[in-house]
Amino acid sequence: MPKILIIEDEAAIRRVLVKILSEENKSYEVSEAEDGLAGIELIKKEDFDLVLCDIKMPKMDGVEVLEAAKKIKPEIPMVMISGHGDLDTAVNTMRLGAFDYISKPPDLNRLLNTVRIALDRKELVVENTLLKKKVSKNYQMIGESSGIAQIKDMIEKVAPTEARVFITGPNGTGKELVAHWIHQKSVRSKGPMIEVNCAAIPSELIESELFGHVKGAFTSAVKDRAGKFEAANGGTIFLDEIGDMSLSAQAKVLRALQENKVQRVGSDKDIKVDVRVVAATNKDLKKEIAEGNFREDLYHRLAVILIKVPPLNERREDIPLLVDYFTKKIAEEHGTSQKFFSEKALKLLQEYDWTGNIRELRNVVERLIILGGTKVSEEDVKLFASK
Repeated sequence: MPKILIIEDEAAIRRVLVKILSEENKSYEVSEAEDGLAGIELIKKEDFDLVLCDIKMPKMDGVEVLEAAKKIKPEIPMVMISGHGDLDTAVNTMRLGAFDYISKPPDLNRLLNTVRIALDRKELVVENTLLKKKVSKNYQMIGESSGIAQIKDMIEKVAPTEARVFITGPNGTGKELVAHWIHQKSVRSKGPMIEVNCAAIPSELIESELFGHVKGAFTSAVKDRAGKFEAANGGTIFLDEIGDMSLSAQAKVLRALQENKVQRVGSDKDIKVDVRVVAATNKDLKKEIAEGNFREDLYHRLAVILIKVPPLNERREDIPLLVDYFTKKIAEEHGTSQKFFSEKALKLLQEYDWTGNIRELRNVVERLIILGGTKVSEEDVKLFASK
């Protein structure tokens, strides 16, 4: 049940806001505070999903409340309530981290739309925070080959900039890993990292997934929903397998990159977004462009920096390091002691043709750990690692 706090010194305005929210959605749990100090005390004690805060108040004004609340619980979206003379201040609060502002007297549709969008954003931020806790442990770049060294060097140079990055390479080489490293080493690392697998989403749903939709936009659109671009605001969006994206969606992505704006499906309202785009594909986009399947103008917008991830067959010297990493990780996952590979077993693995790249190697290592001896031998590899 979403919890909303209203901080407003005018009792009449508080009553109007409570009435509007309660009638809109019976599941909203609405609390009230008559001034900024009381509001901050409630924020300290309770977990709110949204705060509506007046700007001009005695004891502690809205700007001070905003700054204090962001220090206590930075993930809470704050919507500022402004009188006519407070509009300049309201705009300034956006720079300080406010989600949005509404004017007095509150317009019903504007208020409810802002509340719905803010609550959607809060939900996505919480999900992303939980995911980020897993990211640093799960995304390590293992290897000392020249190809990996070059990628690490490029990431160090590119990550701190705002340049868009295009990652290419066969399936299973670790393009997603490179994207996460770019985000983690960027100035946006405290912001969200939102991933979209363009190949896994049906073409008729990709636009809704990326840009969101409004209630009634299509049959299953039962409520307004924020898209991935909105969720990534202030952070990075990773468009994986972008070569599979429909031409219609490509056109909208191009507009988002050009104007830093998106429109939800079924709406003509522009929503400003501030995102860094990292894209990846296993396709030859030059060929896709020639065949009319991919927009050349979008390619040039995305491919400011190109990073090519080499297949595992071109970095065989990294296989022993990868095997060691996977054996430790698999032992942790299974709750067992770590197994070791003999030198001959490792040498044989280095000679294999790894068409499935690192993903395939990981699966083979897990199979050998489960089926092999106490120490994985050359014979185990011959028996259980065969194609």
